[in-house]
Amino acid sequence: MTRCIKFILRARIYHRITMKTCRYLGFLILLLVAASYMQPAQAQEGPSILIITAHPDDDASFAATIHRITHNLGGTADLALITNGAGGYRFSTFAEDIYGLELTNPEIAKKHIPAIRKKELMAGGSIIGLRDYTFIDQPDTGKTFDADAVMDNEWDVELVARVLDRVLADGDYDFVFTMVPVPSTHAHHKAASIFALEAVSRMATANRPIVLAGSSQSTFPPESFTFRMLEGHPLTTLSDEHGPWGFNRNTKLGLDDRLNYNIIRNWLIAEHKSQGTMQTYMSLGESWETYWLYEMNGPEAVPTVQALFDAVVDVK
Repeated sequence: MTRCIKFILRARIYHRITMKTCRYLGFLILLLVAASYMQPAQAQEGPSILIITAHPDDDASFAATIHRITHNLGGTADLALITNGAGGYRFSTFAEDIYGLELTNPEIAKKHIPAIRKKELMAGGSIIGLRDYTFIDQPDTGKTFDADAVMDNEWDVELVARVLDRVLADGDYDFVFTMVPVPSTHAHHKAASIFALEAVSRMATANRPIVLAGSSQSTFPPESFTFRMLEGHPLTTLSDEHGPWGFNRNTKLGLDDRLNYNIIRNWLIAEHKSQGTMQTYMSLGESWETYWLYEMNGPEAVPTVQALFDAVVDVK
């Protein structure tokens, strides 16, 4: 109920007209009266986000945005992770001394890397404010680009779908964040986004969260971004009429404006010590966390997305 107050009073937008929204609006007078008696922390409760990704470090793509939502807007963010992360051992050379294990040995890595990466994920998640985690533990067999092969031959499709359906039903989320399923990205990233879109599409229309595709970009709006849809998967179609939206990690804050949100992302990355090449992503030039609207949401989702990013950007 307090999320409704936030979107109506704080963001001052007319939320998309669905049965779910009407349920909120039907009690609007009661909520307005109750809001006057609420404690400040309750009245500032913000949007609820579910991140659906493939690997234990993929949440770095959304780090600054999620930090703003959880720390400044009073929102919540949960994560559903599809793989066990076992494929991320090849660049673990420096981490071998830290963990006292020969992590670049595939047999040793298979036994220990999944648990190590979960701990690293949750350590990084505590920095950006992740609240809850769902581990689906599907095989992480290493880098490939064929998402259909992953879904057909590697992952338990029925299990993934069943778990995501339950998480979405229980969470009552406002938004789902996925990675942009461009052809050049890891097949697991693409498959995770497809599973997320399919899960939301199975929900009753009135209860669906808005699904966004996120990616780090060097400029805003992106100058060379041409992706429209992943072939064979029409649900991945991005809106070409609305968006994108973004938050710049170079946004300054603190004494004399000496701080920015690259620090938050770098802290998160630093927790993933088993992922050697991940550390090279610190403070790259891709400072814009950029989000596109999937066409399946419909144009009625635009005001709500706009309100979210107005709030994220305008935090004082």
